[in-house]
Amino acid sequence: MQAGGGAAAVVVDGKDVHATPARAAPRSFSLLRPVLLSAVLATGFLAAALLMFLGGASSYYRLPRLAVPDALRPAPACHKQRGEEGQEGGAAERWWARPPASSAWHNMSEEELLWAASFEPRAQHRRPHRHGTPKVAFMFLTRGPLPLAPLWERFFNGTGAEGGRERLFSVYVHTTPGYRLEFPPSSPFHRRQVPSKATRWGDANVVDAERRLLANALLDFNNERFVLVSESCIPLYPLPVVHAYLTRSRDSFVGAFDEPSQHGRGRYRVGLAPDVTLAQWRKGAQWFEMDRHLAVFVIADDRYYPRFRNECRAPCYVDEHYLPTVLSIVAPEQIANRTITLVDWSRGGAHPATFGAPDVTEDFLGRLVGKKGSPERCMYNGQPIEVCFLFARKFAPAALPQLLSLSSKILGY
Repeated sequence: MQAGGGAAAVVVDGKDVHATPARAAPRSFSLLRPVLLSAVLATGFLAAALLMFLGGASSYYRLPRLAVPDALRPAPACHKQRGEEGQEGGAAERWWARPPASSAWHNMSEEELLWAASFEPRAQHRRPHRHGTPKVAFMFLTRGPLPLAPLWERFFNGTGAEGGRERLFSVYVHTTPGYRLEFPPSSPFHRRQVPSKATRWGDANVVDAERRLLANALLDFNNERFVLVSESCIPLYPLPVVHAYLTRSRDSFVGAFDEPSQHGRGRYRVGLAPDVTLAQWRKGAQWFEMDRHLAVFVIADDRYYPRFRNECRAPCYVDEHYLPTVLSIVAPEQIANRTITLVDWSRGGAHPATFGAPDVTEDFLGRLVGKKGSPERCMYNGQPIEVCFLFARKFAPAALPQLLSLSSKILGY
């Protein structure tokens, strides 16, 4: 407003445009001005209150806003499909529409992580995968370093197609808290470490770590199969073979058997009843593979797992009994009752045999993959098959040079 001029000046695109001189307001309008001002303020206050109330109420049903700068980037807009109104096209849909994260790290609490990962689609028809190909999540449970990482990098990179590897797999690594993995950006292990907690052999916190890995892997909706491996495991076949074997399987590979000795039924705890009876008690290998449906069940299980955590103490080991027992109860038709990770117990003791550099020969690896001797036979999708194991353990770090020298000839990658 120009001082003393009586004319209004309006700025449009940086230029002054002069309007007609302003007229004095009538006296009656001047008297009504306080009333109108009060009405406007009251209306604004009411509108703000309604927005706060409605926003607060609706945010209760949204996923929490978490300080996760990289692992969970803002979700892009997505279109609802027919028949997916309401809850199906709401918060969970927006969560699953997020692009795959370049880093597996995040700032979620364990409760938030398990809650976010426990969603699964309820629509009658499966949503198409964003890239068209389901992925296999490789979950590494390790105390610290990954001494066989060069072999795994060769395995992950050897798809035979440019850019194909990212469409087939994802990697998650759980280490001792405070340990930091250092891999270059070109490595599949780069920034794939997840937030962790301390674990101890034989303790229930080992299964806590397994569930933590599952939950992190479930955040990527393209992950359809989930395999747990250790730092001493090696893959026995090329990635495309492993991927096809797992994604085409109708079963999850969880071993479960009834062991009548003190190392089986002798570990049962009566405090697990009535949810788990002695007749339902099962034992199996820690190293499992499962589909997405069972993975969601495992991380959302608030019936069986709390009982196992409270009741199963050494010599009852949760990692050997929880999954075999519970999945035999709730989903016996969905597990193959066998593991796909080969170990050697022939030497006796509480742990399987460890293979060092002298053990890794051409004949030895040939026997593992069925190229030497009589191959083992097992069932796959209701048919007998000679490929029963996709991974093997335990290999010592000193065996790496031999493995690298023989992998392309014997293992195919």
